[in-house]
Amino acid sequence: MLVFLLEDDEDIALFVSESLKREGFKVRTFKRASEFFSAVNKETPDLAILDIMLPDFDGFRVARFLRNRPDLKEVPLIFMTALSSEEDKLKGFEIGGDDYITKPFSVKELLARVNAVLRRVGKKRQEGTLSIGGIELDPERVKVSVEGKEVKLTPSEFKILKYLMNNYGKPVSRERIIEEVWGWDRDATDRTVDVHIKHLRDKLGSCGSYIKTVRGFGYKFEV
Repeated sequence: MLVFLLEDDEDIALFVSESLKREGFKVRTFKRASEFFSAVNKETPDLAILDIMLPDFDGFRVARFLRNRPDLKEVPLIFMTALSSEEDKLKGFEIGGDDYITKPFSVKELLARVNAVLRRVGKKRQEGTLSIGGIELDPERVKVSVEGKEVKLTPSEFKILKYLMNNYGKPVSRERIIEEVWGWDRDATDRTVDVHIKHLRDKLGSCGSYIKTVRGFGYKFEV
């Protein structure tokens, strides 16, 4: 999973970055909000951690930017700051923050909060509409839209897309896809999965590139 860390204190940025990397996260760090803005226009993180007091724009303004962008509003957001007043915390949550960590903090607290936020967001995505990179999947209505236009999928294609989106960024094997979509149907093979993936990519158009091949293993969904 990719984490964007906006923190102008180099020591804290290094501490947080290294702690997350040891847990298997990919981390990109930024000292200024302007650098962060430029990065999210090119790549969507799985989580954003924001300091509030920054050299250019404050973290609250950065959060508003994320929450006001349709393609970024679902990015989980954690404030990490020395501002510890109740007023600041309430402001952070009102803007749309998923958690608020006050400095100083321990590695254990940081990791516990990060994992808790990601679990909550993951559960929410599984239960409700999934919206990632221009693709919107509604499990209840069994409907998929790409850039606002409905795309007709077969039941198997829909299940594959839902499974890949629910496991965003995580490689899943062909065997797991077969179990998820066809159960223990002995007629389903690796070739069956590959053919369905090809059709799914074609139907998703430019967004079909989000379904990436993991050579010798399976596939993953990643923007």
